[in-house]
Amino acid sequence: MSGNPDRIGAGAERRLLDVYDRLFRRFGSQRWWPGDGPFETIVGAILTQAAAWTNVEKALANLKSAGVLSPEGVASTPEEELASLLRPSGYYNAKARKLKAFVELLQRQFGGDLDRMLGCPAEVLREQLLSTYGIGPETADSILLYAAGRPVFVIDAYTRRIFSRLGVEPERDSYDGWQKMFECSLPAESRLFNEYHALIVRLGKEHCRKEPECGACPLFQICPTGEHSRGLDPIRSGQVSLMNR
Repeated sequence: MSGNPDRIGAGAERRLLDVYDRLFRRFGSQRWWPGDGPFETIVGAILTQAAAWTNVEKALANLKSAGVLSPEGVASTPEEELASLLRPSGYYNAKARKLKAFVELLQRQFGGDLDRMLGCPAEVLREQLLSTYGIGPETADSILLYAAGRPVFVIDAYTRRIFSRLGVEPERDSYDGWQKMFECSLPAESRLFNEYHALIVRLGKEHCRKEPECGACPLFQICPTGEHSRGLDPIRSGQVSLMNR
């Protein structure tokens, strides 16, 4: 492959948008990210690490009930008490430290002004987030996309699994490689990236699991893995990898 190694060749946009269209027709708009305002969205992005969203919701409800779901509330709550409120989300001691670290960044770099933080240039804010305890690329990009509304494509385990099974992969199997594959092949629109990632998560939870349930999958007809699940040869049946279409 020549040119950008993170692009998947001619027609990449058409292929990725075809997947998007199939998912949207099946599932409709996901209205993500669930959260009442940008700070709750950020807290949710941090808490959802290694946790089911239903458990994150319980932790968020605890923070709301205690009246501390705000930068000031997190900053003023003792870490041990904060951890107790976060218990439903798992790894609650570490997550309490992560929330404290985020609020310290907000105060130190932006004077506690969340709007100022979210208005910062995306590349600058991403670097600062990544330098903060407990915030990795997926969490940083979730904050940029869902709280700041920036056209940054979030890569997670569902994305890698689904598109690997479809035969749509970057040459470099890294977070940046996957991200650039999408960002170089799709219009840079935050609404599109938002909806696409939410649809990927929906598909990963309902169909494209570790043990896939291919029969009712909206991508079944274009997925080599789906064809194999029926015992068919994807070449003979006319279904080939999207990489070669």
